[in-house]
Amino acid sequence: MQRIILALALVLALAAHAFAAEILVYTALEDDQIPRYIKSFKEKHPDIDVKFVRDSTGIVTAKLLAEKDNPQADVVWGLSAVSLMQFKAAGLLEPYTPADGGKVLPSFKDAGTPPVWYGIDAWMTGFCVNTVELENKKLPMPTSFADLVKPEYKGQVTMPNPASSGTGFLTVSAILQLMGEEQGWAYLDQLNDNISSYTHSGSKPCKLAGTGESTIGISFGYRGIQQKKKGEPIETVFPKEGSGWDLEANALVKKAAIKPEAKTFLDWAVSPEAIQEYAQSFAVTGYPTGTPIPEGYPAEPTKQMIKNDFDWAAKNRDAILAEWTKRYDGKSEPKK
Repeated sequence: MQRIILALALVLALAAHAFAAEILVYTALEDDQIPRYIKSFKEKHPDIDVKFVRDSTGIVTAKLLAEKDNPQADVVWGLSAVSLMQFKAAGLLEPYTPADGGKVLPSFKDAGTPPVWYGIDAWMTGFCVNTVELENKKLPMPTSFADLVKPEYKGQVTMPNPASSGTGFLTVSAILQLMGEEQGWAYLDQLNDNISSYTHSGSKPCKLAGTGESTIGISFGYRGIQQKKKGEPIETVFPKEGSGWDLEANALVKKAAIKPEAKTFLDWAVSPEAIQEYAQSFAVTGYPTGTPIPEGYPAEPTKQMIKNDFDWAAKNRDAILAEWTKRYDGKSEPKK
């Protein structure tokens, strides 16, 4: 009898799995964030099987745009708001208001009525500096964008390629907005002289700094703070001029058949439970949680963030990337 019961339980389990709903989520969230974030969704919705396509922002953006006539993803989760603005312009998104969407700050969501995307957190430029290498090479600690073009840092800096990395793009966009386009490109010419390589991942410059393969990695704050927690000799510097930043945001992909489970996922993705998880990684989230700012961030993070013109960044993204590629792509690491 016990064997029969066990066999029946196995059959029922297999049947449940066979009929489990499945959704495909495109994301640029970090590999070490996704398992922690998704844990509460799996606990609440064990009947929904979530598959992920995870890559750098530029690669995910290009993939979804290429699939415009036959979209594969059901949901976009944690991708650059600048990319989502491009998707909206291309008609790739379906408006959907999550259950807790009204809590999201106006500046953190699409300005349309109804909004088509909702931001969950902000990530910002930070320099990952290897303090051991700095001391060995008798170099001063850089504190600003202006410092990075000084002759003593020649060959000591790595940076993400903005065509493949959202972190790279938000940094280039910030420089052009802070300095103006003419002076901004002149600055990037100088910075290029000090760059050893451009990576296709926003976190890789920080990882290279952590292993001592680079002295300074232009990356983003979260990555440097996490690596320091693991014992790496990394100091995260937020530049004096202000940090470039972008929102990680979510949206429903426009398809002939939209799965109700995709909307369930988006409801969860801006729920207080999920926002609390994002607040463990980032200093600024889609709406306040009361969670203390994670150690390593500026005490007043919003003052560190530049005045960012998202409309300008989205409309000029292709032109900026074309110009950047023409000038600097020769130092990019080979694509996989």
